Amino acid sequence: MYVLVINAGSSSLKYQLLDMSNENAIAKGLCERIGIDGRLVHETDKGKHTADKAMPDHGAAMAIVIDTLLDAEHGVLKSKDEIKAVGHRVVHGGETFTASVLITDEVEKGIEAVSDLAPLHNPPNLTGIRACKQHMPNVPQVAVFDTAFHQTMPEKAFLYAIDYELYKKHKIRRYGFHGTSHKYVSNLAPEMLKRDAKDMKIVTCHLGNGVSLCAVDGGVSVDTSMGMTPLEGLAMGTRCGDIDPAVVQYIMEKECISAQQAGDMLNKKSGVLGISGVSSDFRDLCTAANSGNERAAAAMEVFAYRVAGYIGRYAACMNGLDAIVFTAGIGENDCGIREKVCAYLTWFGVEIDPELNGKRGQALDISKPNAKVRVLVIPTNEELVIARDTKAILKF
Repeated sequence: MYVLVINAGSSSLKYQLLDMSNENAIAKGLCERIGIDGRLVHETDKGKHTADKAMPDHGAAMAIVIDTLLDAEHGVLKSKDEIKAVGHRVVHGGETFTASVLITDEVEKGIEAVSDLAPLHNPPNLTGIRACKQHMPNVPQVAVFDTAFHQTMPEKAFLYAIDYELYKKHKIRRYGFHGTSHKYVSNLAPEMLKRDAKDMKIVTCHLGNGVSLCAVDGGVSVDTSMGMTPLEGLAMGTRCGDIDPAVVQYIMEKECISAQQAGDMLNKKSGVLGISGVSSDFRDLCTAANSGNERAAAAMEVFAYRVAGYIGRYAACMNGLDAIVFTAGIGENDCGIREKVCAYLTWFGVEIDPELNGKRGQALDISKPNAKVRVLVIPTNEELVIARDTKAILKF
């Protein structure tokens, strides 16, 4: 039973085909530079296949994906009828969508209605949905929302201290993102520790180019660091994270720039890239810092300091802490950042084993045997969460 998972961006379309009889990914790939020229990267156990192909729009890209999956040399399917369902990542569900849903015409309209909350993400997500409908009109599709996992947050966590009428009128509040990732690792952590999720207080740390932390109490999200948009929270690759709101007006006045230009600056030219002036990639930062670049070293220290601060905040909010989970590109692979973060938390009872911390590519408890708070590294699998939700909704 095959489920195709789609993540459509403005000029890209990521895909993964999963065999849900064993939950293995049998093919994955990326169509990029859609609307420009077009490039396909496709991977199976046969190896990697790349090709330059014309992709004027997402419909054309979707046709190429299907043709590639059926290709005698590079494909894994005999017929596209073997695809029983499609699961779509949709970034923002607002307050309308609190769980994954079967896509209908009404659901499409609902996703479009909340697109002003994620104008860079929801429209491309809808484009991906419509491209699949074009090429597989009889295959059911499911929308899985990044924000849905966080809809269990109480008002005290999601309300901003602004005029309440602005919340009621414009739905200005904290929503949070990376929900599928936080859901996956927070479900797996209790299994690894042989404990009941209902009895655990966990902070999950999704550390990639985008960064968010989540407080998971009894298996549900009770707080998260990203806000109405992914700009709030931690310092990230290119995003500033938490900042005094008055700074935005100050920058606009001093630099004589528009609100749009200020937004671009805070989203694309800030974070560790802005501090370091070197890169948003932590591998480059580490190399630069080791070569004596003080700004690169400062960027890494700011990053680790803020992650540790949020962990402490969430431990206080949950009135306890049983485990910390590191995931995503930096969280899974950068042992130096994990070490820096955990060094701030020894008073919680965090103690990591340096040898275990040096390992990568596997789900692992890196704590010392008697550590009070367990520290886990868990590779995330957002595509599997989407495929599981799709299977559950369609009951096959």
